[in-house]
Amino acid sequence: MSAHRTIDPVLLEVLRNRLEAIADEMELTLLKSAASPIVKEGLDASAALFNIRGETIAQAAAIPIHLGALQCAAQRIVSAFPPERMRDGDAFLLNDPYDGGTHLPDITLAIPVFSEERAVALACTMCHHQDVGGRTPGSVPTDATELYQEGVIIPPTQLFRAGKLDDNLFALLARNVRLPDVFTGDLMAQVAAGRLGGIRLRELFAVHGTDDVLRYIEELMARAETLTRRQIETIPDGEYRFEDYLDNDGVELDRRVKIAVAVRVNGSRMTFDFTGTDPQVRGPFNSVPASTLSAVYYAIRAISDPSVPNNGGCFRAVEAVLPEGTIVNPRPPAPVSCRTATIKRIADTILGALVRALPHRMPAANSGTLLVMAFGGQDPRTGQPFVASELAAGGMGARPGKDGIDVIETDVSNCMNIPVESVEMSFPLRIPRAGLWTDSGGAGQFRGGLGLVKVFEATTTDVMISHRGERFASAPWGLHGGAPGRSGTAFILRKDGTREELPSKKMIVLRPGDRLWEYIAGGAGRGDPLDRDPGRVLADVLDGKVSRESARETYGVVVTLDGGAVDEVKTKECREALRRRRGPIDWTFDRGVDGREA
Repeated sequence: MSAHRTIDPVLLEVLRNRLEAIADEMELTLLKSAASPIVKEGLDASAALFNIRGETIAQAAAIPIHLGALQCAAQRIVSAFPPERMRDGDAFLLNDPYDGGTHLPDITLAIPVFSEERAVALACTMCHHQDVGGRTPGSVPTDATELYQEGVIIPPTQLFRAGKLDDNLFALLARNVRLPDVFTGDLMAQVAAGRLGGIRLRELFAVHGTDDVLRYIEELMARAETLTRRQIETIPDGEYRFEDYLDNDGVELDRRVKIAVAVRVNGSRMTFDFTGTDPQVRGPFNSVPASTLSAVYYAIRAISDPSVPNNGGCFRAVEAVLPEGTIVNPRPPAPVSCRTATIKRIADTILGALVRALPHRMPAANSGTLLVMAFGGQDPRTGQPFVASELAAGGMGARPGKDGIDVIETDVSNCMNIPVESVEMSFPLRIPRAGLWTDSGGAGQFRGGLGLVKVFEATTTDVMISHRGERFASAPWGLHGGAPGRSGTAFILRKDGTREELPSKKMIVLRPGDRLWEYIAGGAGRGDPLDRDPGRVLADVLDGKVSRESARETYGVVVTLDGGAVDEVKTKECREALRRRRGPIDWTFDRGVDGREA
């Protein structure tokens, strides 16, 4: 490459795509090499490249909840192990939420990339480990009251020194988890993915020259900042506020937890101020700054053009105010293992605030939960401990001009459900039912995506479950006349026929023959349901997504007796009657039991 300082736009785009391809290849390597179902099936892992300052260069198409937090982890690694002291073949790891991490199951592994005998980049992965110790299988006790109950805590630590594994550290970590083979298998998959990222970067440096590639990386980051600022400038200046709530903190089950945000737009800069958010909670739903910032970074990317390079430059125009001692910035040793629900509610709150700034662009609320459950016990077939995970999704909120998607993970969590076959083959569990929950999607001109109904049965042994649902006490909010999504619910049907209603969060035990029934919230609707195309309502009825009763009572659509067509005359009469009874739509948000807001 020529040494002159001009930027070749074609080469810039080639390098951008090559860097993203390297991150994607790292991600794929990790997923294909991992031992645990939560990684290889649930895709609960991420990969990214960083400059030697710890700023993101490129990200895999993975999980925003990881990718936003990885930048904090990379910067902490660089702080703890200055680049001039790093050696080729080193590898570093951490999971301490109060020292660069997010929650204990998410372990960051960073490998420095050397070129011309100096560390010039980091290849990093974050992986949710099936178990990292603590007092419950899966390391996510929903009623934990301090961090020490949640698993082994790893400050920034060196795992490899110049290519040599620290056997003592490796053995220490393996001894503190329930599934040492699975744990070490996933950890070494992270090492392999990071080393591959280093190989691919060095190949790039060999072709184009190290200094020139680094210069182009800086240009990509500068352009990402410029383009993000231009996106922000399209938002009217002002302050936009919103509040939303978690059901509870897993310990005080009758107290909801408020998250408040003021989004301030000033020219090309945005500030996300969480003043007014409730204090940190006793239970494990606190969110450390790295986790909270991942929701902020997601929101910035969500309102930006997808052509903007996805790197650390996007976040230079963003400031976050996180009051210390609140649920979005807790003091140690507050527990944090179940912070996924909190991050999703933070994202809901930010997007709710942005509805007031960008009313024609924002979707209605999604289900607001990724039902992450950990199942554990002693497998009678092997006599060994087992830990299984569930990543169950709800419905997406309706979008401008489009329905929400059924049973899909959205916003900050981009995981996949664990296939039924994988669970039943590997663990003493059976899943007799999994399907769409009829009428769970919020009604609207554009309907919310449907939630999920899923049943879990213990077969041959007692199974402990960390149950951490959300949106039981509230509903995903509808927009511009759209109805809220249906709230979640759950109960246990014991083998003797006894039915036990569950709160959204509780440690429970299933005995052989007991069944756990889960109903996960649907996405909210957008726009007046009485304006929905009657043909689309009929299609939903035929697909079992909307009942005939709901079609008539909510959408004003009357289906003929044979169920195969819309009765146009009766539909017109029904819609006119419903409009008269309801009156004009003079609200923006419909929160269901919590009322409506202009």
